[in-house]
Amino acid sequence: MQDVNWIALSIFVVLFGFVSWLGFAAAHWRKGDLDQLHEWGLGGRRFGTLITWFLVGGDVYTAYTFIAVPALAFGAGAIAFFAVPYTIIIYPLLFLVFRRIWHVCNKHGYITAGDFVRGRFGNRWLALAVTVTGIVATMPYIALQLVGIQVVIGALGISGTGLAADLPLLVAFVVLAAFTYSSGLRAPASIAVVKDILIYATALAAIIVIPIELGGFHKIFAAVPAQKLLLAVPGPNTTGSYSSYATLALGSAMALFLYPHTLTGILSASSGHAIRRNAAMLPGYTFMLGLLALFGFFVIAAGVDKLPEYAAGFKQFGNNFAVPALLLHSFPSWFVGIAFAAIGIGALVPAAIMSIAAANLYTRNIHREFINKNPTDKQESQIAKVVSLIVKVGALVFILFVPTQYAIQLQLLGGIWIIQTLPPVMLGAYTRWFNSWALLAGWAVGTFAGTAMAIATKLTPTFPLHLGIHTFPGYTAVYTVVLNLVVAIVLTPVFNAMSSQRVPVDETTAADYHA
Repeated sequence: MQDVNWIALSIFVVLFGFVSWLGFAAAHWRKGDLDQLHEWGLGGRRFGTLITWFLVGGDVYTAYTFIAVPALAFGAGAIAFFAVPYTIIIYPLLFLVFRRIWHVCNKHGYITAGDFVRGRFGNRWLALAVTVTGIVATMPYIALQLVGIQVVIGALGISGTGLAADLPLLVAFVVLAAFTYSSGLRAPASIAVVKDILIYATALAAIIVIPIELGGFHKIFAAVPAQKLLLAVPGPNTTGSYSSYATLALGSAMALFLYPHTLTGILSASSGHAIRRNAAMLPGYTFMLGLLALFGFFVIAAGVDKLPEYAAGFKQFGNNFAVPALLLHSFPSWFVGIAFAAIGIGALVPAAIMSIAAANLYTRNIHREFINKNPTDKQESQIAKVVSLIVKVGALVFILFVPTQYAIQLQLLGGIWIIQTLPPVMLGAYTRWFNSWALLAGWAVGTFAGTAMAIATKLTPTFPLHLGIHTFPGYTAVYTVVLNLVVAIVLTPVFNAMSSQRVPVDETTAADYHA
């Protein structure tokens, strides 16, 4: 690895220190009683349009996104751009579905998807399935944010073995844990503003400066191998990469707002109108994501992966080192410090929200449902704070002692698992037709089938579906959620016929889903 870049490191530390202070100061921003769970875990549901925009954007566009999407474009080429249509599809879903969920959750004081499912279907075991799925799917996601910090620390030239190598990551973890514990969701909401300003500045500067340095976009695209510029043409009797691309975009979009951290950002909004406005404004991040994906092609054109000063970084972090190497190669040290701070802070925001969301789920849908049914507000809040620490410790231990590849593979599995909650959550926002036990059976079948299919393909995201002589490679999550739905639809009339009480009590009414 290269020597320590002291100028970049100094700027990184200053900016990191500033947002750490901001995280602690956020406890006094729009001050509320943090001994109440909705104040600690949802910011009191008082975030307006602009703060919600930054917060949800911080949820979706993480440090790992900044690193992984260009890395995929660098390594695999055009398939990486599935992330652009994926982040276009999600915003109509936000407008149509999650605005309704916000209204009913606000009316009934629901804090989690598990709360909504419990109230809507009256089945605590179905709510438990949604809860456990959310927590398990979130854990590797938090670990991947720490990977983003790890890569940046390495790119700054900080290296070593044992405690010396892990100390910066431990410091970042302690800071994250402390301000999340003290300030709750207000901390990542305030930091998200700084994070997004820095990331936008980095992306816009890079998209202007680097093409000029490389001789223009025509030379960049000319330097990219032809097989990386376009999806491979399918062979006979197969849809090839075309169906993979389409289903990756569709499945990722359907799954995204089912993750606990993204739903937490939505439920913290002050009104349904804030959700509607964000559905129109958030595509601005999609534009930025398209620019970030191009960085992968910039790396190829600049040839930084072949330069000896970055060889150790690529050896240690693989393609994830592509963006840091590009920034080090293309910009002066002071700007590298700003860009790396953007990535590092971009890890703190989603990691904080994810740990809060997981803590909310445990507190409301496991502890309160199965252990202590009548906790005081202070007890409930304290449990959530402690669980948020435990979740972060688990993610840190995973990163320190388990190869990074396992975190990536588990995150891919997380996408397959979380989409199995779509029928009770997203369809539940529109209909109470489904039998809750049929939904639980569909969830179980989809989860088991998705896990088995992922293992069969060695934990890659796509599965080759064979129908006769034709093969349809596609995102495993899409295939399994269809199977999930089929099971739920088929079993609903069967279970209804077997039960003398067709529908448990639904706490919600049709009027609750509208302004």
